Amino acid sequence: MTRILITGGAGFIGSRLATALNADGHTVTMLDNLLPQVHGVDSRNSELLCVARAAGDVVVGDITDRQLLQQTLTGQEVVIHLAAETGTGQSMYEIERYSRVNVGGTALLLDILANNGDRSVTKVVVASSRSIYGEGRYLSEELGYVYPETRNELDLLAGRFEPTVPGDKSGLKLVGTSEDSQIHPSSVYGITKHTQESLIMTVGPTLGIATVALRYQNVYGPGQSLSNPYTGILSIFSTLIRQGKGINVFEDGLESRDFVYIDDVVRATAQTALDPRADGQVFNVGSGVGTTVNTVVDELMHAYGRTVPVEITGNFRLGDIRHNVADLTRVREVLGFEPKVDFRTGVEAFAQWVQDQELTEGGYEASLQEMREKKLLK
Repeated sequence: MTRILITGGAGFIGSRLATALNADGHTVTMLDNLLPQVHGVDSRNSELLCVARAAGDVVVGDITDRQLLQQTLTGQEVVIHLAAETGTGQSMYEIERYSRVNVGGTALLLDILANNGDRSVTKVVVASSRSIYGEGRYLSEELGYVYPETRNELDLLAGRFEPTVPGDKSGLKLVGTSEDSQIHPSSVYGITKHTQESLIMTVGPTLGIATVALRYQNVYGPGQSLSNPYTGILSIFSTLIRQGKGINVFEDGLESRDFVYIDDVVRATAQTALDPRADGQVFNVGSGVGTTVNTVVDELMHAYGRTVPVEITGNFRLGDIRHNVADLTRVREVLGFEPKVDFRTGVEAFAQWVQDQELTEGGYEASLQEMREKKLLK
């Protein structure tokens, strides 16, 4: 039995992770601020919170509250640090909030571990993100492996969506992004996640604390927020399909992401928290498969048995990347981890859960208007 604290523990990943760890006999405590953007307006009665409370004690409060965080850390043996503001687009104009919570909360966590005299914590696992890579890794016949910079706005306006690098003449081939790939985030969110990871991996060993960083890809599945318009196209498109509304697809719909099912993420996170072979390591956690936005739309309509109009708009968000797919070689070789749920199976399970949820309007259109006003959506 291990005493485990999960910051952000009543969220989508945290609540499922707490359930799995509790089922294995561990004592789980969760710290969460129950942000309405994630939990809905009635956050004190959200489904995620009910799941979390069934798995352990939930402390309601903010990761930036020193006194509360210090009290909650007392006696814990492992910390799984999930608490963070999430949303690539929103991070580009709520810069102070994202920096205060993601960077400041992580710094405070480490400051307490360094100075409060309670040396019970022996391991910290931090949830990093694929966003720290910016554009993914590509192979050029002329240049070898390359890491394109943020795409040029003029190219995007002209419908030239694929990234390029100077000196490449034959065209870039997308390959899996490995953990030793170049780090060059293209959003404030990505910058804060890289800083979180760097703080944990740098400071932890000086305190005699084992550390692990998990670079999550696009996590989806039952339990993810259906009302948060800033994360998760599966949730956004699901709501539109259920409402019978058309779907506007950005760029040409061929942009791709690595979608990884929640159960696979929970397995990987629980294992790294308890397996000493993970100590000191950074791991990608994904499916290792790229899925285009067009495929996401098709699979969702198949899962719901309903067709809605789809328009390829050519619109784009500044700071968005074109592709990113995880190279899973390291996590396979070190831990024997293998994702089990393919995208179609995962989407069907997600859609089945969604159809039992209350249909709400959500804030998608409002979020788009907000980004237009900030001149981030073109």
